[in-house]
Amino acid sequence: MNNILQIMPVTKVKRGLLDILKAMQEDDSTITLTRNGEAVGVMMTPDRYEALLETIEILADKKAIASLISSAEDFNTGKIYTDKEVWEG
Repeated sequence: MNNILQIMPVTKVKRGLLDILKAMQEDDSTITLTRNGEAVGVMMTPDRYEALLETIEILADKKAIASLISSAEDFNTGKIYTDKEVWEG
């Protein structure tokens, strides 16, 4: 995911919507739409939208977050194993 963020006026988007959608799909980009310099909306690809929803779901899962924190603590304190150690038991 390229994480490309563009800001475009609504009038420019209206004129070139098909080309903009094609470019968004190729770049997996997100576009913030503006009117009179103020943000009024966001356009993103379906893949990026699904990834965003999945991230929100994970962040809302207290057990998943606790597990991630525990894993990070283990890593930081050196409680790690090589793949060979794990698979050979």
